[in-house]
Amino acid sequence: MSDITIPGGKIRSFVERIENLDAEMQELSEQKKEVFSEAKAEGFDVKILKEIIKLRKQDQDERDERETLLDLYMRAMETAPDDKAAKAA
Repeated sequence: MSDITIPGGKIRSFVERIENLDAEMQELSEQKKEVFSEAKAEGFDVKILKEIIKLRKQDQDERDERETLLDLYMRAMETAPDDKAAKAA
């Protein structure tokens, strides 16, 4: 074996801190689920709430660009000839 000393106390400290953070994250995740359940019980659509949260994380320029592209693609689909009609022609 080598003469390298491994600082076990440091390793334990890191591991315990990470374990504590994991436990805190689990608790926060449970609290988040409870809030969504409460919102659902009051008649709100959870999928829409999640979409709002996702959009609020984006900056305004990114959100504007996404909305513009979405609108462009939707209009392109609506004005494109139907595949069945194109095959019949």
